[in-house]
Amino acid sequence: MDAAATTTTTASRVRAVAGGVLRYPRSTPSPTYGFLKPFSVRSDALHLSSRALSSLSAKGRRFYTCRALYNPEVQIKEEGRPETLDYRVFFVDHSGKKVSPWHDVPLQLGDGVYNFIVEVSKESSAKMEVATDEPFTPIKQDTKKGKLCYYPYNINWNYGLLPQTWEDPSFANNEVYGAFGDNDPVDVVEIGERRGEIGEILKINPLGALAMIDEGELDWKIVAISLDDPTASLVNDIDDVEKHFPGTLTAIRDWFKDYKIPDGKPANKFGIGNKAANKDYALKVIKETNESWVKLVKRSIPANDLCLVYTQERGKNILIGYVFTKLHIFHSFVCAQGASI
Repeated sequence: MDAAATTTTTASRVRAVAGGVLRYPRSTPSPTYGFLKPFSVRSDALHLSSRALSSLSAKGRRFYTCRALYNPEVQIKEEGRPETLDYRVFFVDHSGKKVSPWHDVPLQLGDGVYNFIVEVSKESSAKMEVATDEPFTPIKQDTKKGKLCYYPYNINWNYGLLPQTWEDPSFANNEVYGAFGDNDPVDVVEIGERRGEIGEILKINPLGALAMIDEGELDWKIVAISLDDPTASLVNDIDDVEKHFPGTLTAIRDWFKDYKIPDGKPANKFGIGNKAANKDYALKVIKETNESWVKLVKRSIPANDLCLVYTQERGKNILIGYVFTKLHIFHSFVCAQGASI
């Protein structure tokens, strides 16, 4: 290969994140209460005092805070060549600044819609994952003893993470044999027909949850479907999956149960009766792991080797707050002064 070809091959490649979940133009107006949309907003146009925050909390509403992108137009930037040790998939904003797929992409879009980031494309075997210990947590191929990791066979679904979630390794889940969290974001198995690309953000509907226990650690698998899938309107809970995707839940469980056996390791186990829990339980898992993530980024829980670096604009942390009530969902953006975490 000549030098020009090598330069072309190894050069960083930038492409837009598909899915459309974070691509509203700057001119998009604020959403009305009860219907939540992402939109762009100037950081200096927002300021909510601590008194105002206290007032919100005092009215009996539960106030959640999590990071949101300053500009919700996201691209990915590939550095290095795929299937090499230095290959990384970074997320960048409109100005080219790196952002974190784990910390900066919002978990929820409202109305029961969640963001899902593809790490492993359907029908592929390279073990890609967010590098939780590297600045801006890019997606990379996992390694073991300096060698790239591959699954023993292709995974049959899109696989990745829910941003702004974290399975706390200090928390013992008494509903799943007292297993502790695996110290990673929550995993998603997306069962739609289309093959997602690495770094793509899909809008999903969570349908159920499998409680996998991997070498003693709890590793949740949220079963979900992309809202762009032709069958998305037909499935809204775990029973619908069996009806419209017969055999899929068993196939997912068996795939994750057995994939380590070729490496000489024992089969993984599953809690909750060895079955997939329903949608309500999955939402409970998502809520609890999002709360754990909030504690993590606030340093209420030791981060240890995890990287909590994310985007800042003009020295301010841009926060997005979701306020949940029994009758409707509305949101407010918060611009909070203070040191970075």
